[in-house]
Amino acid sequence: MSARPEVLAYVGLGSNLGQPVATLQAAMVQLAGLPQTRLVAQSSLYSSAPFEAAGPDFVNAVVGLQTRLTAPALLWQLQHIETTAGRERPYRNAPRTLDLDLLLYGTARIHSPALSVPHPRMFERAFVLLPLVEIAPHWVSADHLAAVLGQTVVKVAECG
Repeated sequence: MSARPEVLAYVGLGSNLGQPVATLQAAMVQLAGLPQTRLVAQSSLYSSAPFEAAGPDFVNAVVGLQTRLTAPALLWQLQHIETTAGRERPYRNAPRTLDLDLLLYGTARIHSPALSVPHPRMFERAFVLLPLVEIAPHWVSADHLAAVLGQTVVKVAECG
């Protein structure tokens, strides 16, 4: 039996509780250590106000992962990392210690109760598009960027 082919997946990271920068840096280390997975790209860190919510500003980034994990298995790993970081889900868009969103899984289109890929709201959010355009510019068009022009997102640190 041959190994599953590698897929290039992109994951959005966000945090606005505790020590967001340290949390994202630790999450990147954990993502790099996932089974059958390699971290191949990471964006700078960006700060933005919560989107459609209240609370402290978020720190966000996007990483690229070469993985042999299936999309559901990768999602499970992301949720495990979130839980380990103290993620709670008291209500929609609540402040969070760590949020990991599977944005893209190769060119797959997945629509299930547990997972939608491409992420259904990624093209509505500057805090996803600006980090993504750094590491995967082919996924982000000028029209995508124009649509989020009014959202304030500030680069706070280089990564990598």
